[in-house]
Amino acid sequence: MAGGMIYMGALLLLLPVPAAMVLHGVTQTASNGWRAFLWRGYVAWPILLRYLIGSALAFAAFSLVRFVPDPALVLVTLGLTPFLAWTVPDRLAPRADRAGGAELCGFIGTAFQLLSGVSGPLLDVFFVRCPLDRRAVVATKAACQVATHLIKLLYFGQIIGGAGDSLGWPVLAVSVALAMAGTSLSRAALERLTDIQFRSWTQRIVLGVGLVYLVQGIAAYAGG
Repeated sequence: MAGGMIYMGALLLLLPVPAAMVLHGVTQTASNGWRAFLWRGYVAWPILLRYLIGSALAFAAFSLVRFVPDPALVLVTLGLTPFLAWTVPDRLAPRADRAGGAELCGFIGTAFQLLSGVSGPLLDVFFVRCPLDRRAVVATKAACQVATHLIKLLYFGQIIGGAGDSLGWPVLAVSVALAMAGTSLSRAALERLTDIQFRSWTQRIVLGVGLVYLVQGIAAYAGG
């Protein structure tokens, strides 16, 4: 819950945006990939395949302009994302299992990945109202996130170029190992939660973290 948001904020304190995006992408690809593998029996494959269509369109659009956000914009986007996600009225909220929903989810999710490094809270909008239990939501979201993090790696590592030059293999290897370990340990917690508890705690955590980042981003712009 909000692991990617917290991690991205920490990386921005230490690295330039492109390098932070690359390290975040490597770690989150490992984390979500391992999570998708652990819960592979629950992945909704039709939704994933349609999600990839939207992701490809967003990647193509960003590749044309080669936009690189500054740290303040990343923080503001990180902060606004969960509030945008959770203020969508039920009657207007898109669903990944409906026609066009997964494709739209892929486009928006990938766009926000390339702007802020994180799109999990927005994916929640498309998934929490689907007739899927928490394990299917976690598994399918993880598989979708693997795709968007790989796109982020390709964009900042190859299209933008030079983003990973300051990152050594030991740093990447340790990050991957810790991500996989944390993902494995979190499975026990997820099994103990009910679907209602899972959704309730997710909302509280992502909104709290989002508020912190929003304040930091606004302060960064105000300061200069």
